[in-house]
Amino acid sequence: MNNNTEEKIMPVGGQAVIEGVMMRSPKRVATAVRRTNGNIEVKVQEYESLTKRKKYLNIPIFRGAVTLIEVMVLGIKTLQWSAEKAMDDIEAEEIASGKKSKKKVEKKNKKSGMSTFSAVFSIGIALIIGIGAFFVLPLYLTTTVFSIEKQALAFNFVAGGIRIIFFLLYVWGISFMKDVKRLFEYHGAEHKTIFAFEDKVVLSPHNAQKYITYHPRCGTSFLVIVMLVSLIFFAFVDTLILHWLGHISFVIRISTHLPLIPIVGGISYEALKASAKNIDSPIVRALIAPGLGLQRITTSQPDERQLEVSITALKAALGEDYKDELAAEPVIESEVVIASA
Repeated sequence: MNNNTEEKIMPVGGQAVIEGVMMRSPKRVATAVRRTNGNIEVKVQEYESLTKRKKYLNIPIFRGAVTLIEVMVLGIKTLQWSAEKAMDDIEAEEIASGKKSKKKVEKKNKKSGMSTFSAVFSIGIALIIGIGAFFVLPLYLTTTVFSIEKQALAFNFVAGGIRIIFFLLYVWGISFMKDVKRLFEYHGAEHKTIFAFEDKVVLSPHNAQKYITYHPRCGTSFLVIVMLVSLIFFAFVDTLILHWLGHISFVIRISTHLPLIPIVGGISYEALKASAKNIDSPIVRALIAPGLGLQRITTSQPDERQLEVSITALKAALGEDYKDELAAEPVIESEVVIASA
C-alpha cells in the first residue's frame, strides 16, 4: 500500500501487567486481567492526554517529556491494580484452605488502592534508583577509570557503552524470574494484538497469534533510543562546557546532565514517533534494529488465553467511540433445514 492510499492508523498503546494487559486509546484506558477462576476482569477509565487537553503543552520535545511522566504514573497505577487482583486471588485461596480468616482479609482490602500521589512517589523512588544505577554510576566509572575527561565524544561513548551494558545485564537477569517471564508473555500478547488491530484483521486469538512479538513503538525500543540519543546530546553539551569553562569534572557533568534528562527523553520521543511513520526506510530500520533485538528478551510467545485478555483490553479501551476502527466480524448465517412432511 503506497503512502497516498494508506489509511491513517489510530494510535493505541499498552503495557503488560500482572496476569493481564493495559491498553490505551485517545479517550480511555482499559486494563484486563485473568483471575484464577478463569474469568477476565476489566477496569475502564476515561483518559485524555494532558498534551491534548492543554494545547500549549503539545509542542515538539516538551510534549514528549510530559507524555512520559503521564505514562509512567498511569503504568504504575494499573500495575498496582493488577497486583491487588492477584493478591485477592491468593488470599481467596488461603481463606478456602483455612490459612487466613475472611474478616482479616476484608479489613486489609479496605486499605488497598493507590492514589496519584502514591504513584508519583513510587515513580520518584524508581527514578532515583534508575538514574543512580544507569546514569550516575557509568559517569563515575568513566571518570575514575579512564583518562578521557576532556574528550567529550569519547567520554560519552564510553559512559554510554557502560550504561547499555548495565541495562542489558539487568534485563537479561530479570528475564529468568518466573513472574517476569509471565509478564513478558503478556507483553508479547499486547504487541500481537496491536499488530492485528493495525493490520485491520478481525481481532481473535487465532488471528493475532500470527504476528511477531516485537513492535517498533514499544517502550523497550524507546529506552534504547534514549541511550543512543544521550550519547550525542551530552557529547554536544560537554563540548560547550569545555569551550566555555576550559575544564570539566564529574560534579559539573552531574549538575548539567541531570536537569537535561527530560530534554533527552523529549527528543527520543520525537525520534520514536518519526521512526514509526517511516518504518519502511532502510535508515530507520537500521536505527530501530537494536530496540527490536532487545524485545526478543522482553517479549515472549503468549498462548491464546493471554491473547484473549489482551484483545479484551483493547476492545474495552476503544469502546463505542472507536468500534468502527475494528475490522467487522464475519456474519455466520445459520443453515435452515426444512424437514419434509
